[in-house]
Amino acid sequence: MTKISKPVINEIEYTADGLKRFAENSVNFNKDIRKYLLDYPTVYIINNKVKNDIYSVYIGETSNIIVRTNQHLISNEINKELAELENINSASMFVVGHEYFNKSLTLDIENKLMHYLSSIDEVDKIYNRRTNQQNKYYTSEYFEDIFSEVWKELRNKNKTLFPLKSIIEDSALFKASPFHKLTSEQISAKNRIYSRVVKSLEDDKIGELILVSGEAGSGKTVLMSNLFYDLKKELAKKIQSKEEVEVYMLVNHDALINVYKQIAKKLDLTSNESLETVLKPTRFINNIQINEPADVVIVDEAHLLWTQGKQAYRGKNQLHDLLKRARVVIAVFDANQILTTEQFWEKDEFEKIKSMSKKNDNYIFLTNQMRIDAEEQTVDWIRNLVDNQIVLNIPNDDKGYEIKIFEDTEKMHAAIKEKSKDQEKGISRIVATFDWEYVDKRKPENEEYWMVKDKNFEIPWNYQLKPTNKSIKYKDVSWAEQPHTINEAGSTYTVQGFDLNYVGVIIGPSVKYRDGKIIFDREASQNRKAKQQRTLKDGSKEYLADFLLKNELNVLITRGIHGLYLYAVDDQLQEVLLKAQQGELENG
Repeated sequence: MTKISKPVINEIEYTADGLKRFAENSVNFNKDIRKYLLDYPTVYIINNKVKNDIYSVYIGETSNIIVRTNQHLISNEINKELAELENINSASMFVVGHEYFNKSLTLDIENKLMHYLSSIDEVDKIYNRRTNQQNKYYTSEYFEDIFSEVWKELRNKNKTLFPLKSIIEDSALFKASPFHKLTSEQISAKNRIYSRVVKSLEDDKIGELILVSGEAGSGKTVLMSNLFYDLKKELAKKIQSKEEVEVYMLVNHDALINVYKQIAKKLDLTSNESLETVLKPTRFINNIQINEPADVVIVDEAHLLWTQGKQAYRGKNQLHDLLKRARVVIAVFDANQILTTEQFWEKDEFEKIKSMSKKNDNYIFLTNQMRIDAEEQTVDWIRNLVDNQIVLNIPNDDKGYEIKIFEDTEKMHAAIKEKSKDQEKGISRIVATFDWEYVDKRKPENEEYWMVKDKNFEIPWNYQLKPTNKSIKYKDVSWAEQPHTINEAGSTYTVQGFDLNYVGVIIGPSVKYRDGKIIFDREASQNRKAKQQRTLKDGSKEYLADFLLKNELNVLITRGIHGLYLYAVDDQLQEVLLKAQQGELENG
């Protein structure tokens, strides 16, 4: 195994005098340091402490650090964004060199630094003009190890600007970042979508639908985030007939919309439009006129769009209304994550939408499951539990993914707490099916909190406990990232669209096991939005609980990257799960 040498990092004052001193002092460097900083390609990080421990950052790479820095310093035309940094005396620059650096490797390092630095609270703005993902190249096999060494050495110089990698990697912002290295499937999908968007805008079409589908964990959000960034930054250059192209990101999910808003703010993707760039579908529909359509609308988690009127929305189907108000709509849709009657699509209605996108060669299905880091037979076990509603013997997983059945909820909670203590194991949380009462913005009678209860165990539902550290503001931080939520139970509304490293699922009484099959009991559910009837377009009313409660279970048990812990309230389901753990089932 090749031993990776340490990078060479020099911090200089980001001024003309600072650059001059760096050039003059370089004659005193030993020959290797001089070679790696002045003769080889380098990566540089210009950072300006705006206030307290809040930074603005610019990241770049160059084959000649002195010439490139001098260009930045004397000409705002090189990059106008640097003007904000140049006017403040506290700006400094880290110059990073390494014996393995070449053009492709420095571009990858640049991209990954943008990924990490844009994901931390201490960085208010991060500047660069593009994503720089590289494919295979000489030394690419050493990239991850080299980046880890670079980060470690940068951390030795500034622990605020460069916190522990494990802390960053657990953040929802990091997981939704546009700077993830895309898989070949994602790259193919992105290129196809991008070219369709360009053509549709050139042809001045209205209501072009690009439908992106795939299982939970197939990388849809990362793909949309990457597209959002590139379309906002680059699309106007591709359309000769337009000076500016309007690109909106819509999400009908409170926690996820906050993530996208942070991405837009940190990466300077907001614009001077009267309407914000990231917003909820209802606000977009109510503010964009049909005779003045927007250019491009991306809808992440489009299965959360409403298909009936509700609150401030007076229409009948939000996707149809979006198609009337945009030239191109890119919608990410997973029918297995529809959770409420107000999101339900009648089969023929959805098939029309799907057929329309297929007819125009605008239907994209992502097949690679990337969230659950497990062998195929483990993923198949989870899919059989949900899709086919059968329990099989739990397989051994050589990749280390852990499926464990607990005999009581208290032991499962203790195990999840233990996983959360280990920073290398990341964020782990308890979640539960919506089978215990919870009323938003209302206190329960005779109790302090709405509780999830089983036998002698009880735990508050999400968003009720107060932070233990009152000095930290958690307004824009996802539920699972808040430390005190280790003592709460999350719901589908809390964790949908997010990852956990280990998830402990309390399967409540709405999920039962009878006659060799998992069944769903709407009478045992407290989820009013899933158990109520839906009026269909022919005027008839139908209960959709079997479909919606199944989706609820699907969302919860597919959250874990490295492990899934289960406990079932229903005695028969708990018994068969314990037998499955022991390999005692005849059908397994």
